[in-house]
Amino acid sequence: MSRSRPEPVQVVKQRRDAALAALVGTVPYIRFLGIAFERRGDEITAILPFKPELIGNPILPALHGGATAAFLEVTAVMALNWHYLWDDLEAGKLDLEGKAPEELPRLPKTVDFTVDYLRTGLPRDAYARARITRAGRRYASVQVDGWQDNVARPYAQGLGHFVMPRPRE
Repeated sequence: MSRSRPEPVQVVKQRRDAALAALVGTVPYIRFLGIAFERRGDEITAILPFKPELIGNPILPALHGGATAAFLEVTAVMALNWHYLWDDLEAGKLDLEGKAPEELPRLPKTVDFTVDYLRTGLPRDAYARARITRAGRRYASVQVDGWQDNVARPYAQGLGHFVMPRPRE
């Protein structure tokens, strides 16, 4: 019985990074807001770089609640999609690099998304991570924490329910 050699780490990283970039590239709103994603293994962290256009209340100043809600929802959708594709991606069954948008996996559809604004979003970069609390074939629940300077002090939290798409034929 022969053992297959593991792939070189750079090949694995390149495949993961290309897959994440392809998924993120399918959502124009992510580019509009300037959201970026950092990947560590199977976990992704979303980053919303501060820009003055995101201010909703210039007197405080505070981040706009709509920008915060969109940031948390996008984080939930991307984390959910990443979770569902992870096994096929790791097994080498899925290569998303260079695929046309219509060839990429469909994104989950939001059923509802609730945001709790815990404190003022300050005029600085924001970060978010999602935690999948239920992941079925048709339905999923996701919690998201958004923070700025200290991960233990979130400025907003979100809870979303999603319908999972059927795979493309």
